[in-house]
Amino acid sequence: MNRLLLSAQLVERGPMRYTPAGLPALDLGLRHESELTEDGVPRRVSMQLRAVAIGEVTRGLSAMALGESAVFAGFLAAARNGRGLLMHITQVERNGPAPMPINSDSDSDSVSSFKEISHGPTPR
Repeated sequence: MNRLLLSAQLVERGPMRYTPAGLPALDLGLRHESELTEDGVPRRVSMQLRAVAIGEVTRGLSAMALGESAVFAGFLAAARNGRGLLMHITQVERNGPAPMPINSDSDSDSVSSFKEISHGPTPR
C-alpha cells in the first residue's frame, strides 16, 4: 500500500497548468512540523515536501491561501527527473469547518472522512 496522510502548510503553488490529457495540474510545496515519539524519545520533525495535484482537487487547492494548514492525502512516486520523491495529492481537508470540494463517491479504503478521487485505471 502506498498511502500518505500529512498535516502541513501550503508554502508554494505554481501556476495552473494542464496535462496532455487536458487535466488541470498544480505543483506545490508543503511544510510539516511536529513533535513525535520514536522509540520512547521525543523527536522534532520539520520538513518540506514537493507535491503535485491533478484533476478536481486542484480547484480547492488553487483557492487556498499560502501558509494555510490542511491535511493532505495521496501517494508517493518518484519525481519525473528521478531526483527524490513527489507526493501526489488526491484529497485535501482544510483545518477549517468545511473540507475542500472533492469527488463525492464513497470508497471503502478511505481514511477518516476522506473520499478517493479516481484518476483512471492504474497503469501496469
